[in-house]
Amino acid sequence: MMTGYVLAALLGATPALADFQPVHEESNFRALVEGRELTRFGVRLQVLPQGQITGRGFGMRVGGEWEWREGYFCRTLVFGQSGDPYNCQLVLQDGDTLRFISDQGRGDQADLRLR
Repeated sequence: MMTGYVLAALLGATPALADFQPVHEESNFRALVEGRELTRFGVRLQVLPQGQITGRGFGMRVGGEWEWREGYFCRTLVFGQSGDPYNCQLVLQDGDTLRFISDQGRGDQADLRLR
């Protein structure tokens, strides 16, 4: 049951905001996340330059791998005894908030703050 909460927090729907702009280039994405944490209620993640994702979500260790492919943030996640399969996500930015939209911008979205 807890896995569902973590997945919802990582991928759950968030309200629409008008000022989000797409992040098209890997170098721009890397500059945004380098040395910073991505946070949202109960979730703290780091996207590391070597292609790993690490952190915690609702008390569980979160890990995974990522790559930038054709303008999308593509990643896998493992949390607790579950995981989320490979998915390429559209990344949008509004100030210190990044919005990740699964399925190349056609799926669920999650907003995470850069700290």
